[in-house]
Amino acid sequence: MGRTLTVIHALGLILVVFSIAYLIPITTAMIYGDYVMLLDFIEVMSGTILAGALMWWLTRKFRGELSIRHGYLLVATMWSVMPAFAAIPLMMMIPDLSFTDAYFETMSGITTTGATVLVGLDNLPPSINIWRHELNWLGGLGVIVLAVAVLPLLGIGGRQLFKAETPGPMKDSALTPRIADTARNLWVVYLGITLVCILLLKLAGMNWLDAVCHSFSAMGLGGFSTHDASVGYFNSPLIEFILIVFMVAASLNFATHFLALRQRKLKIYLSDAEAVATLGLIVASCFGIGAFLWWKGTYPTYLEALRHASFNLVSMATDCGFASQDFNQWPIFAPIWMLFLSCVTASSGSTGGGIKMMRTLVLVKQAGREFRKLLHPALVDPMKIGGHVVPNSIVFSVLGFIFLYFMSVAMLTFVLLISGLDFISSFSAVIACINNAGPGLGVVGPASNYQGLSDFQTWVCTVGMLVGRLEIFTVLILFTPSFWRR
Repeated sequence: MGRTLTVIHALGLILVVFSIAYLIPITTAMIYGDYVMLLDFIEVMSGTILAGALMWWLTRKFRGELSIRHGYLLVATMWSVMPAFAAIPLMMMIPDLSFTDAYFETMSGITTTGATVLVGLDNLPPSINIWRHELNWLGGLGVIVLAVAVLPLLGIGGRQLFKAETPGPMKDSALTPRIADTARNLWVVYLGITLVCILLLKLAGMNWLDAVCHSFSAMGLGGFSTHDASVGYFNSPLIEFILIVFMVAASLNFATHFLALRQRKLKIYLSDAEAVATLGLIVASCFGIGAFLWWKGTYPTYLEALRHASFNLVSMATDCGFASQDFNQWPIFAPIWMLFLSCVTASSGSTGGGIKMMRTLVLVKQAGREFRKLLHPALVDPMKIGGHVVPNSIVFSVLGFIFLYFMSVAMLTFVLLISGLDFISSFSAVIACINNAGPGLGVVGPASNYQGLSDFQTWVCTVGMLVGRLEIFTVLILFTPSFWRR
């Protein structure tokens, strides 16, 4: 009980901090003179502050340093509770929107999945659209990282939270000795790149609202749009190119961006094996799928095929979820390859989801090592990535993650199949949700959305988004008996 109350105490503080996010839609409502929305957002903000402050005050006796178990429990609870609070404005301001759909929408936003159940996005009030996209942006680098920068000032250490939210090969790396300084540095880089993206999209022809919203989505790799036709609404090669650049940037490790900016050396990216592999796979796939679509006659010229293949492939590979074409109608190899890329392309320390390129490299290296072991059983063959030796403990951790990843995909797909959804829609929806990639194929393809799913199917996809965003271990560990033993 004491452990749970300590988590509730920290969660109350986080909700108070999270309530600050409502200032952006409040400001937007003021700019557009929408005083009904203004009052609604002020009401929701006040309620969130009150709820958080009450949770904090009632559990103030349990204030203390968070253990690693506290961290896992708080992360899972936080990512489950915040979408519920974030859903309140949508339910208040969008007629007939159920809690299931509102929670799915905000979970999709905070987990940067970009899947939506809403139609008529072009006609949504600007404050609602900016709220949806702000959730993408905040979730991108992680509300946890923001909390890590703030909680130490409130007397609660943050390193446990940072490790809990980023399980995997890179979780112990830091840019500075103190975790709070690391979080602040990451946010500075994140904010700076976002501002540049906003400016370039405005210069490319977007209005300020579209530029801000699509920049938030691109940097968070969230994929929400202000238009039902997504980026296809603009039909602009320049806008698509700008978004490609920033989606790729967001799919790389932000620690690498920080080091490159601090040292002012582009060669930092070349020394990052994960970045090289990510960029190489994306570039090769763009040219290859462009040639495939041209060969199949989907587009009349190679340049047109390359344009549409590049934008939509980069969007899916980086787990963003923008669309400029209905790739559901392309020859099946192309969209399936794009779904595959969504599993492996994003780097650790990025805003993307999926297995991550670092784990993919470890898996490939381990496969090669097993081949060599078969030929030379006595061979001492340490694994190296980027010149650094990877301990066997990391290899075993990656193998465990891969197993749980594919088991999660299989089990959720079977659940959707049992519910009556067809195979291609079930499988692609699970892949898109657990990778936080957004659109799938079939009834959840880019020309439609997730509105056609039943409430049960919607909740299955919601669970997939949460499990994927927290990288499986953080959620599943809560269901192990050993977690709750003293």
